[in-house]
Amino acid sequence: MRVLILNQCFYPDVVATAQHGWDLARHLHSKGHEVTAIASRSIYGAKGASLPRRETVEGIRIVRVGASIFGKSSIIARVFDFGLFYLLAIWTALTLPKHDVCVCFTTPPFIAVVGWLLRLLRGTGYVYWVMDLYPDLPVACGVMRERSLATRFFERLNRFCLRRANRVVVLGRCMEQRVLDKGVSASNIVRINVWSDQEEIRPVASADNAFRKQWNVGDRLLVMYSGNFGIGHDVETIAAGVIQLAADERVLFAFVGGGKRKSELIELLQAAGVSNYIEGPYQPRERLDELLSAADVHIASLKNGVEGIMVPSKLYGVLAASRPIIFIGAREGEVARVIEEERCGVVIACGDGNGFAHAVTAFANDRPETERSGARGRAALTSTWGACHALAKWTALLESVAQTEKGERTQ
Repeated sequence: MRVLILNQCFYPDVVATAQHGWDLARHLHSKGHEVTAIASRSIYGAKGASLPRRETVEGIRIVRVGASIFGKSSIIARVFDFGLFYLLAIWTALTLPKHDVCVCFTTPPFIAVVGWLLRLLRGTGYVYWVMDLYPDLPVACGVMRERSLATRFFERLNRFCLRRANRVVVLGRCMEQRVLDKGVSASNIVRINVWSDQEEIRPVASADNAFRKQWNVGDRLLVMYSGNFGIGHDVETIAAGVIQLAADERVLFAFVGGGKRKSELIELLQAAGVSNYIEGPYQPRERLDELLSAADVHIASLKNGVEGIMVPSKLYGVLAASRPIIFIGAREGEVARVIEEERCGVVIACGDGNGFAHAVTAFANDRPETERSGARGRAALTSTWGACHALAKWTALLESVAQTEKGERTQ
């Protein structure tokens, strides 16, 4: 089977979608399938082109096009960069040798149009991997108006892409319902969670952790938010809790990663004059187990109304590191449901800064239960949510789509 993966971010980028695409590519290659990826020459969020146009890494052929000329400086700049990537990705996909199946992500939004074109013109099976729903996300975050002409146009475009895919892969139960509500047949929807690999990410003892030594954490409870601070995340509730715990010398916070809302969070903390936190950039994947293990407790968040539109992938890395998680968001969302089902953390409502501070204090007061909660999470990942389970589902799905599309074309 020849598989084409289409996403703006891919190896060696460290954002979540790049890592998951890379995991899928390597797994498929290990099963004897041929994999090609079309991606950007730029690292996500950075200006300019720095990555090779073409290279083969661990048997995966990577074809990179375009560059981010403006980075993430403004919405208009991002639209321009997305447009350039669309054009070059379409041309590249249509001029590459025919593939049996194409996997389209949602970065940039609606790049799945390329999958539809390949299915229409070349008989390539097409799987739409919904990492985020657009225009649902900018509408829920107040960036676009629900009934505007642009919103209605993009909603129709997304429904077009969803309904013409051989299969639509969603990340959780709430997302599945949202896609069903858009008129996609239940038989065409497959739920596969994003993942972490329990063999790649293993708990690192605090005494041996280089990050804890570098940050001079000592015996304090380190509470970490790692990854992307995007428009769909609630940083106000985090800030309120951090400020409330400013005088608690047993607790230290860490904010590691990037994204527009990270600077907003830091500005809120600086305005309050607190200093009970440290910050750092994205870390290389090779140090992910050490980074995640540096924390005693992790944070994830989603704004109200965003559940099912996006699903924070950081949950599964936290489970692999055997650490509990505090989730700020609606209880109906996939992350909240997994946390409560597996008893591996606490769910706090958006806006409840007191509740967030209370949850942190409870973990600080009961370190043995903190460790037990983390251990339950790792056990759940190993038995249900880990990479081996998700990648096996992906392989079976793509093999089925490729075979079905080939059969339809020969009839």
